[in-house]
Amino acid sequence: MLENIAHLFQMRDLEALKKLAVPTPRKMNKSSAFSSVLMLSCNNVKHLSKIASLEAECIILNLEDGVSEVDKPFALVLCAIFLSLHQESDKKLVVRVNALSEGGYEEIQYLNQFMPDAVRVPKINNKEEVAKALECLDDTIELHISIETASAWRNLHSLAVNERVKTFYLGILDLFADMKLSQNLIKRDNPTMLYILSHFLVTCKAMGVKPVSFVYQEFQNLDAFGMWISLEKEMGYDAKGCISPKQVALVNEIFSQNSEEIQRAKKIVQMFELKREQGISGFVDDAYGFIDEPIYKGALSLINSIS
Repeated sequence: MLENIAHLFQMRDLEALKKLAVPTPRKMNKSSAFSSVLMLSCNNVKHLSKIASLEAECIILNLEDGVSEVDKPFALVLCAIFLSLHQESDKKLVVRVNALSEGGYEEIQYLNQFMPDAVRVPKINNKEEVAKALECLDDTIELHISIETASAWRNLHSLAVNERVKTFYLGILDLFADMKLSQNLIKRDNPTMLYILSHFLVTCKAMGVKPVSFVYQEFQNLDAFGMWISLEKEMGYDAKGCISPKQVALVNEIFSQNSEEIQRAKKIVQMFELKREQGISGFVDDAYGFIDEPIYKGALSLINSIS
């Protein structure tokens, strides 16, 4: 099957590829507990064929940047084919369509029948555009949004128009370009960069949306990449975009939950719920100190985030 797909793509036989794109019911992956988000261009059959073996917890099937205009019709059909080949996946499969005004609406309507776990829309500006994207998206599919325009940043707090809007991705290079900010500011100790990371994180969290930090383009510089992940983890992030398997491995390693922290959280939840049954809402434990409802809720949230 894979050899036939690769051959038809090499021969540029779009009509024959379309015949292989058969809508198949998929078991939707509704989990938001992913850390590594890997971008795969849908005009690369070799890369698409490795989906099952990749370590990334979320795969972005990309139809936008990096896919030439000539390849876009092929990429869309290849995306559909590989979705149908993965009727169930432990990885979240998200399709990044083109901007709504550049064919995005039509791509969403076509992909509805192939049931991606989510569709990611780039170059969003306001809540009206989010609402329009939801109108043409099947009710079972999540909507994810790239935050990469000055308008999207200005309207960030209003973009989660309903519960189907689950995840925002920070597109730092496009955002800086649209704001006419120098990319030289993208440094770990730059106050503007730290403000953007903080504001994006806190605003997303306040809306109940998962924030995914930006893609680091220097994929061979793993030392610098690791320092970015450590900083973002310290700030409160738990997910980052990747463009290489080595980046994925580092994200998984650094963002993985500490087993001692999980055990501590489970013990706190167990003790608090037992005390609560006795009518006690605050107490001191020799090992964990003072425990009350806010401490309990924090521990419970940590446990739920990995479930």
